[in-house]
Amino acid sequence: MPRILIVDDEKAIRKTMREILEYEGYTIEEAEDGQQGADMIKDGEYDAILLDIKMPKLDGMEVLKIAMEHSSDTPIIMISGHANIETAVDAVKKGAYDFISKPPDLNRLLITIRNALEKSTLVTETKVLKRKVTKTREIVGESPSIRKIKETIDRVAPTDARVLITGENGTGKELVARWIHERSQRATAPMVEVNCAAIPTDLIESELFGHEKGAFTSAIKQRIGKFEQANGGTLFMDEIGDMSLSAQAKVLRALQENRITRVGGEKDIPVNVRIVAATNKDLIKEIEAGNFRMDLYHRLSVILIHVSSLNERKDDIPLLAEKFVKEICEDYGIPKKVITPKAIVELQNINWTGNIRELHNILERLVILTPENKITEEEVNQFVPNVNPSFNPTDYFEQFTKFQDFKDHMERLFIEHKLKKNNWNVSKSAEEIDIQRSHLYNKIEKYDLKRT
Repeated sequence: MPRILIVDDEKAIRKTMREILEYEGYTIEEAEDGQQGADMIKDGEYDAILLDIKMPKLDGMEVLKIAMEHSSDTPIIMISGHANIETAVDAVKKGAYDFISKPPDLNRLLITIRNALEKSTLVTETKVLKRKVTKTREIVGESPSIRKIKETIDRVAPTDARVLITGENGTGKELVARWIHERSQRATAPMVEVNCAAIPTDLIESELFGHEKGAFTSAIKQRIGKFEQANGGTLFMDEIGDMSLSAQAKVLRALQENRITRVGGEKDIPVNVRIVAATNKDLIKEIEAGNFRMDLYHRLSVILIHVSSLNERKDDIPLLAEKFVKEICEDYGIPKKVITPKAIVELQNINWTGNIRELHNILERLVILTPENKITEEEVNQFVPNVNPSFNPTDYFEQFTKFQDFKDHMERLFIEHKLKKNNWNVSKSAEEIDIQRSHLYNKIEKYDLKRT
């Protein structure tokens, strides 16, 4: 159910709009002046905002600026009885969705809100689709190490210099590689990925350089390798430290001569490829152990970028958590959830062995299992193994044999939590969760809930 915030210092206007909008099925919250409205916008998430211009403490234009900084995707409809066309145009230029004069025409107000919510839905869907198609997400964080990475990308991306990205698994090395490609002059050409650790040793050369028909038993047709596929663009070689020495020798030749030879072929094929490599291994130690060629290392490491572990930049967790929770809610098409400051503190106390990937997975779990629109420290303590070692996700879900059993279990937890929160006031609980009181009584009886 869409949540709409009405910010207006006229009580009669707020009451009229509230009655009309609640009748239409919207959830309404009110602010009686600009300062209160700004505070509510900072603390909450709304699907639309109705904003008066002339108000005490902060006027509507000041609140509009704050709202655009906090949540630029939320449609804001300005309402005023004192404004002229210049004010309306100025408001729209600064990000307002539309402008309505007082007293508002209720039919126009409803149509405007409906259109604004539809536009907001389309914007969200477009973002989700773009994220799924491009796979390129924002590099989130303000820690010194992240700022250094962003600065390095800005300097290096426009060049053709080869880049070696190091860091633990799950830190976001692929994301750094994608940003280098997206910011480069090769951005319109393909970025081709190859995971050197996932390809068997006897197939790595065919994967990278391609093969001719009949080159080996299963080569029933010619194959174009990753180097040729990435011609004119970027080749991202992940887990480069797991490549065999024979494949390393051929990669070195390709980098030196800018040409490759397909397996089973004799013809030299020119290629114009920028190499970005990544590894979670210490290549210097691998060189000392005889597992990696020193000359290839020097060819790949023109620019070195190290991505710090999440444990080394825990100050970025609040920004990462907010970003991930928002994206996960959008991906699942569920109402927006917020994560409380105390929950953030609990997340910062965790030892993140899986880094950013683990954080994203944990937050996805919390979004799914948290019944309310807020993720609190209680949920973190309940559902995160590092905080609560007794919680095992596999064991937790294995206790349910049918989907309906799981749904009933979660519904019971949700209703019991709401009743306890409201001191077993059934009327208040029913109103809060938006069901009829008789329906809630039936649920209490069904789950045999008792006040303790």
